[in-house]
Amino acid sequence: MSVTKFFGDIGREMRKVSWPKRHELVRYTITVLSTVLIMALFFAAVDMGISELIRLILE
Repeated sequence: MSVTKFFGDIGREMRKVSWPKRHELVRYTITVLSTVLIMALFFAAVDMGISELIRLILE
């Protein structure tokens, strides 16, 4: 398989992709960012809790 055929196949497959509309993309982006923020806050709280617990045990 030649390199030019390979990239030609990629181009043909990319034209078949159903790309999201702008509204969908914005909604998906907001969903991902809010999920990441919630998870970051959750793990920060767990980390602080575990750190405080270890501090109490060691004192």
